[in-house]
Amino acid sequence: MTFPVTRQATLASLAMAIAAPSFAQTTAIDAVIVTATRSPQRASEVISDTVTITADEIARSGVGSVTELLQRQRGIEVTRNGGPGTNSTVYIRGANSNQNIVLVDGVRIGSSTSGAASWSSIPLSAIDRIEIVYGPLSTLYGADAIGGVIQVFTKKGKGETAVTAFAGAGSDNTREADAAISGGTGKFSYSLSAGKERSDGFSATKPGNFSYNGDKDGYDRKNAAGQFTVQLAPGHEAGALFLYSRTETQIDAGAGSFDAHSVQDLNNVAVFSRHELLPNWKMQLQLAQTRDKSGNFSGTGPFGTSQINTKQTQFSWQNDIQLGADTLQLLAERRKEEVEANTAGLSRDRSTNSVATTYNLKRGDHLVSVGARNDDSSQYGSKGTGSLGYGYRFTRELRLNASYGTSFRAPTFNELYYPGFGQPDNKPEKGRNGEIGLQYNDGKTQLGAVYYRNKLSRLLVTTIPCPIPDPAFTFGCAYNVNKATLEGLSLSAQHQLGDLALSASADLQDPKDETTHKQLARRARRHASLAAEYGAGPLRAGVEWQLSSERFDNASNTARLGGYGLVNLFATWQFNRDWSALVRWNNVADKQYELARYYATAGSTVFAGLRYGMK
Repeated sequence: MTFPVTRQATLASLAMAIAAPSFAQTTAIDAVIVTATRSPQRASEVISDTVTITADEIARSGVGSVTELLQRQRGIEVTRNGGPGTNSTVYIRGANSNQNIVLVDGVRIGSSTSGAASWSSIPLSAIDRIEIVYGPLSTLYGADAIGGVIQVFTKKGKGETAVTAFAGAGSDNTREADAAISGGTGKFSYSLSAGKERSDGFSATKPGNFSYNGDKDGYDRKNAAGQFTVQLAPGHEAGALFLYSRTETQIDAGAGSFDAHSVQDLNNVAVFSRHELLPNWKMQLQLAQTRDKSGNFSGTGPFGTSQINTKQTQFSWQNDIQLGADTLQLLAERRKEEVEANTAGLSRDRSTNSVATTYNLKRGDHLVSVGARNDDSSQYGSKGTGSLGYGYRFTRELRLNASYGTSFRAPTFNELYYPGFGQPDNKPEKGRNGEIGLQYNDGKTQLGAVYYRNKLSRLLVTTIPCPIPDPAFTFGCAYNVNKATLEGLSLSAQHQLGDLALSASADLQDPKDETTHKQLARRARRHASLAAEYGAGPLRAGVEWQLSSERFDNASNTARLGGYGLVNLFATWQFNRDWSALVRWNNVADKQYELARYYATAGSTVFAGLRYGMK
């Protein structure tokens, strides 16, 4: 069954979303959002489509990974090559993982060779909240912000010293423990956390996979994070933060005695300062460095080991100037990417210098946002992007949003330099997105509907045979040849009915390759989630239902991945002010399904834990 998105259907669905609730998680009207404008703004004053996931929600859900948490959100699909700890791909509105940006405390993470972030390296225990902003944000963040931006904020300290700890265990001999301490005294605040996870796992591959091995593939992850801030003078503060994570994951490389495994290291370090230069002028400076080290050890000999290290050094200078009710933002950035690899030709570097400005205007019930940016790269040259957004409030509860923006994705080092595949002349992909949405929020009921259409050109794909006659391109090459359209309707709502919170979301999309007229690989035309959570006294319990229609594992749409539905149960019990217990039962019906062809997914699993210090 297919779902072509038409303009008539879109307008009708927008109207229905306001008339009849379709429950889903949304962002609270008084929540403060940073990622959508690069400065703190109330959700009611943000034009972009956003979702915020709080630390409380993460703790109550009992999920085991960031990707598991993201999979519950509207507009997002996840694929994974096996169990937790293995490679994951996160799609936002049908955009591939290298067409989205991932930030940790304002620092971009990811590999410059694949263009994607290592989700398995981000520890849940260190997270304060996650902000998801849908749609192109290249005018704010530069290259790769085609589908959206996901920003992870780690925990900060304030007030009296607080100590938290957690320990849990579950199916597949999964064990997890973490602890944190935070607080603030006078002008100094701090937060420190550390954790460790281990699991025996299950076989990452299934029969039919070229690297199938029926043994269990577990993982071992350890992490630490911290933030420190000192007030230098009234209106002036400085600080530093770090995040360290190391994940060792067993993988399959065919039958044999060799212990095939991968090692993923993530190191983030940043220093920053914030200054109130005048009552209406705030300035931020940040210098950061992130290291993404990826090792794959799948056999002996010269072809059995792959080591690719990415280092990104980033500097940003941001000025926010308040002009009455309006805000002018001026931004200058520099980012240097350096790759070291044991693959010939991949060890390269490039630098990008960027300048940007945005203006956010408020006049009564009208909101207007306009932005422009130029990114000048030592590799692909100068690239300009722009955006225009408009919001109108019909009533205090109901608002219309509309926006248009251009974006681009820089070619990865693999697409430029990988032997027998990359081409140094490859150009950035381009995107043009228009969207319109309605939001309703009366504090008790939240409804939302967004229609978007993102036209992509100069897509970098693997073409076989390669259009360039060269004997080196035996198995094809990366080439700017395709066009695609990411079109869809995202519906969401949430309603509080006494002690019962009801929510659901539905995404009806058509991610299509316009060159081949095929559905983009591993992206469903329909996916949805429904949830009910009951909370009274010390008990909170809930049920989730995640749904997805069929997908295809390849670009030619010949390898079908069936649709699926998963039911999950979760509960927390607060014994007293400081102690609570949680239990989560995933895939209650033990549904057998695939997110990637011939790669295994977890069956029915149970996890339980005890937490100290949850307020």
